[in-house]
Amino acid sequence: MNSQLKSKLISSYKEEMVAFLKSQPEHFNEAIELAISDDQPFAWRSAFLLSSCMEDNDTRVKKYIKPILACIKNKNDGHQRELLKILYRMKLSDKEEGMVFDICIRLWEQISKDPSVRMTALKFILKIAKQHSELLNEITPLMQDQYLELLSPGVKKSIRKMIKGIKDFD
Repeated sequence: MNSQLKSKLISSYKEEMVAFLKSQPEHFNEAIELAISDDQPFAWRSAFLLSSCMEDNDTRVKKYIKPILACIKNKNDGHQRELLKILYRMKLSDKEEGMVFDICIRLWEQISKDPSVRMTALKFILKIAKQHSELLNEITPLMQDQYLELLSPGVKKSIRKMIKGIKDFD
């Protein structure tokens, strides 16, 4: 049987889904459970919704960080992107940051991945590298042409700006 949340996820536009979840926060944990599940099309949509409805470092998401980390590699591209967006807004422990960093490196290196997933992974890589300057040398090889060649000129330009920003930070 479909819940109210599932009904909203498949019958509403984003604004209506956001309004629903904000006005009925009792569905928030269900949304997280759906987001880490394989129950499509609800899982991806729920992750998409959560990244728009949660607070930065949302306490309701904290207990789900490990399950998100554990499931992210087995999801499809768009679902991975949305789960990364949730994690991006959380304050992670050093161990969790290390896990996310490894996940994002693997996603970035897969040049056949959707550019939006790779871009989100790169944003996370750079965010972590800014906080841990010893990682800056590790990410330099990731900016070689082989990782950029399949990207559109606009995406390449955005990435070069992001990279310049991190080098200026150093």
